[in-house]
Amino acid sequence: MPKLSANLLSLDNAKQKAQSIGYAPDGEAVSTTTYRFRHPTAPSTLEMNIVLGIFSINYDLRTDPTPLDARPLVGEVAASQVRSILSSANLLPQDLTGPTTYNYLKLQEDKFISAISLSEADLVKIHFFRKPYDNLPVVTTDPKIANVWFTVSGAGQREKQIVSAEYRYFPVDESQFSTYPTKTAEDAWNELDRGQAYFVNIGLHKEGDNIKIRRIYLAYFDPGVPADFLQPIIVLDEGVENGLVVYIPAVTTDYYGE
Repeated sequence: MPKLSANLLSLDNAKQKAQSIGYAPDGEAVSTTTYRFRHPTAPSTLEMNIVLGIFSINYDLRTDPTPLDARPLVGEVAASQVRSILSSANLLPQDLTGPTTYNYLKLQEDKFISAISLSEADLVKIHFFRKPYDNLPVVTTDPKIANVWFTVSGAGQREKQIVSAEYRYFPVDESQFSTYPTKTAEDAWNELDRGQAYFVNIGLHKEGDNIKIRRIYLAYFDPGVPADFLQPIIVLDEGVENGLVVYIPAVTTDYYGE
């Protein structure tokens, strides 16, 4: 994964991206690398790291709750709508065309919680995952949440459609790769037994519970932060809703630094 560094055009590029999404290009500096751009007609802000190109969007629903007045779009339609916005801003790279998932949200006591169906939803949250590499899925720190996601309202005005978003995409150079030996499933299991693993989700389990691992498979890990490599990992999965999910580095330990 190539390292990104600042250059003389970093701020100009950030301004262009913000304007392509609909925000005023005259942003204000939050820090030496982060700029805040405001929407010219809506209480919405976009904060972007001008070096890394990652950004977040927040719409102030306390100032203007009207985006919640209309029922949200069906997930597939909302996803197509966001793709169009990203594509027009040149923010839809080829490898960000993997699985697209969505879930519905509703407002309850000033918090958004999961909605069972579209009929009771206020927003739809769209997740854009990377495409598989070597026929292996790419997973994030939470397998249900992509590093690029948007919550979308059913408002007819474009400036009111994106209520919140996170765009944490880092490019991968597919031409730079090597072959490494991987651990066996038994090795991965032994590391899990010793607690040498990243516990993504422990589910509803408590100490002393018996847990059945039903799936063990290889994947690539996309952490959503700058990294040197798209790291291969072994996923141990209980295979049930809200079950245990664990990540273990797949490459044998000889190839890792201290």
